[in-house]
Amino acid sequence: MPKYQLSALIAALAASSSNAFSTPKPMPWQASPLRIADAEVTTSLFMSSSSTTTKTPTPRPKRTLRDRSSQEAISLLRDIVQAAFDAGPRAAPSRTLQAYIAVSRTLQDFVPRPGQKAEEFSAPVALRKLFERLGATYVKLGQFVASSPSLFPKEYVLEFQKCLDSTEPLEWNIIQSIIEKELGPIGDNFSFIDRTPLASASIAQVHVAKLRTGEEVVIKVQKPQIDDLLKADLNFIYIASRVLEFLQPDFERTSLSAVAGDVKSSMLEELDFEKEANNIEEFRQFLREQELRELVTAPRVYEEMTTKKVLTMERLRGVSMVDAESIRSITNDPESLIVTALNTWTSSVMNMPWFHADVHSGNLLVLEDGRVGFIDFGMVGRVGEKTFKAVSELSSSMAMNDYEGMAKAMCNMGATDADVDVKKFGRDIEQVMVDMSKVSPDVAAVGV
Repeated sequence: MPKYQLSALIAALAASSSNAFSTPKPMPWQASPLRIADAEVTTSLFMSSSSTTTKTPTPRPKRTLRDRSSQEAISLLRDIVQAAFDAGPRAAPSRTLQAYIAVSRTLQDFVPRPGQKAEEFSAPVALRKLFERLGATYVKLGQFVASSPSLFPKEYVLEFQKCLDSTEPLEWNIIQSIIEKELGPIGDNFSFIDRTPLASASIAQVHVAKLRTGEEVVIKVQKPQIDDLLKADLNFIYIASRVLEFLQPDFERTSLSAVAGDVKSSMLEELDFEKEANNIEEFRQFLREQELRELVTAPRVYEEMTTKKVLTMERLRGVSMVDAESIRSITNDPESLIVTALNTWTSSVMNMPWFHADVHSGNLLVLEDGRVGFIDFGMVGRVGEKTFKAVSELSSSMAMNDYEGMAKAMCNMGATDADVDVKKFGRDIEQVMVDMSKVSPDVAAVGV
């Protein structure tokens, strides 16, 4: 079975003709949801004309703003009021000022000034700089762009890789005050803390330290007022998507506001370091149960020195998964480390109630002893039981070339937004699979 056959099948079906969709009956405008990583993402297969019959499916009538009911308007207003309440009264003015400054400084980078040559304008560079200046929320969105080469143009993916590295660090006195507020006097717990940060990310800053008992640790410290900033930005993004869907009802099938709402929930969960500490311990337990500790690890958490805003954990000494030169000094088989990381992550999806939802090069380390280290468990995802079962059924059906079984599984996972004749849908899948089997192996291997 080809490595990427499942994703290729879905892509091919989305682009093909089909006779599986009968004349739709009256139904809710919101398409069936596919729950992945706690986000309700609607994946729709839009089929055009029939390949085996002369009947053409009747297109679904397009909704307009006039079709909106008073209950829907009230629901939108309720969401706007709730978002404004969550963000707080000072959020809008202060964030507007910050946005103005960020836009102005970004434009200045590309405007000629006396005695200085202006930087050549590049849309990806300008957008990346703007995102970094807008702060934590947009840096996170930039990281999403960098980690999604299948969704965004190559030039944007490459430019936003810079968002994976670091953000502007805070001064030590600010970090010190947070540590002492959360844990008490530094001397009570630590014999040493390096004032120069090991890393500075969008939400937190990390410092190397040594406990009074001698263990080397890292302290992850949440940046001040980051919760207010995230709430303001995420509520704005959510309300903007809700308003867009309200004004253009046909956008509802994209589940844009549902995705925005779940992104908001998952990012706000990252602000609770006690939840992250529990996630790390559960992952370490998973590694023990799967007998993977010789190959993979995650840092030990020091619970007595961990709060919602400060996380103290074992220091893992290693290099980034993309630092090829350093990896070669550790092992002669770097490809095996990538396979180990992928297999471990896949196994966690199959065997844990949640999975690491922020796996990128910055959160995977190759340790000095040759093991793979997983870090940053603030964002996790969950696959619903129904979806998980449907994916398993799809995999089994593909292994047995059961095309009708594939059709049923795809319907069960919410991959359709209209009434489906499963048998005809299965025949369409069979035709797609036959066409895929005729693709030249050399062509199929491109980009793999």
